[in-house]
Amino acid sequence: MATARHTKQSKGYKGSKESKRILRQAMRNPFKPTAGAMPPLLVGRSDALDSFEEGIEDGPGSPGLLTIFTGARGVGKTVMLSAAEDLAKEHGWVTISDTATPGLMVRLGTTMKQHLEELGDGPTRSRVTAISVAGWGVTRQLPPEKQVEWRQIATELLDILGDHETGLLITVDEIHAVDRDELTQLAAAIQHLIRDEQPIALLMAGIPKAVSDLLNEDVSTFLRRAERVDLRDVPIADVRDALEETFRASGVGISPDQLTRAAQSTGGYPFLIQLVGYQVWRLANRRTDRAVTDEAMTEALDAARRRLGSTVIAAAVNGLSDVDKTFLVMMADDDGPSRTSEIASRLGQTAKYASVYRKRLIDAAMIQATGTGLVDFTVPFMREWLREHAASMHRPGRL
Repeated sequence: MATARHTKQSKGYKGSKESKRILRQAMRNPFKPTAGAMPPLLVGRSDALDSFEEGIEDGPGSPGLLTIFTGARGVGKTVMLSAAEDLAKEHGWVTISDTATPGLMVRLGTTMKQHLEELGDGPTRSRVTAISVAGWGVTRQLPPEKQVEWRQIATELLDILGDHETGLLITVDEIHAVDRDELTQLAAAIQHLIRDEQPIALLMAGIPKAVSDLLNEDVSTFLRRAERVDLRDVPIADVRDALEETFRASGVGISPDQLTRAAQSTGGYPFLIQLVGYQVWRLANRRTDRAVTDEAMTEALDAARRRLGSTVIAAAVNGLSDVDKTFLVMMADDDGPSRTSEIASRLGQTAKYASVYRKRLIDAAMIQATGTGLVDFTVPFMREWLREHAASMHRPGRL
């Protein structure tokens, strides 16, 4: 009897745990304000993925299979790569994702070799001969008969995938930081595979101006023919619709005016959309009726802005030079777009001097040109953040 009673209690306990697990999943915050995390909705981004999916369906050589996503920090470049990987997997494709750090080609080759062993006749004997800690790369020494080049490994893998009517997607993030020699090798290999009509796709992401400069350095002529998708802020109307759909689907009560207020507070900036949604949902979920109050909305928007400042803005500003920071602080004195000539005057320098740092900050995607001689911040609330933190930043003033 004791044993039976113990078993019954155990089953009941397990059932209770499973019910709680399902309940927790249902009650999880649907917004994902973490760099690279997949949001519940790709607000305003469906068109950017349509070309890639059409490329998968159309076959080798389709334009959408060679794409570069560009945009400012927090605009969702990494998310787009992740979304493309999910689409590829839905079509049965193999995906390899990496970041443009040293050892990229070695890592890609090693991963392709692993897929080849899984899909082919089984693993070949190999041993690790070197590990590159800085690039997280692994160099393998294979038996002489198996010592094949990167392109040959890719060809063998793609032949197998092609026989099964699938393909291989390679995604590379932060392409602006890639080693130029490795980019040349990667471009040459992909170009050859495309010419052979292999089912291969290459999607990359990076900061706009840096990517443009990279592609103009004559190290990747082939990549200049890639489709360029410049990700920008999302229209406020689309943001409002997406927030409404997500809140309603998760059982959170929110009024039309509150939806409009939340959408407008994001400025259409994708990362801030996730932050605002996350904070509003979190505070509403604390209430038994799961309704958004005006007070909670105010608290949520303030929390979202602070989080944006401590993550995206602070991290970006900390990597700048003292003069770069001073330029930004001078811009923050204006309530709207700044005139470069006026910034030069505040710096106590010539317009030519100021234009050097203007270009540096545009290249770093910190500011953007908004008209003749005018610049403004690329990230929402950067002006307010700089005003709050100007005293703690190095500000030499008139240089």
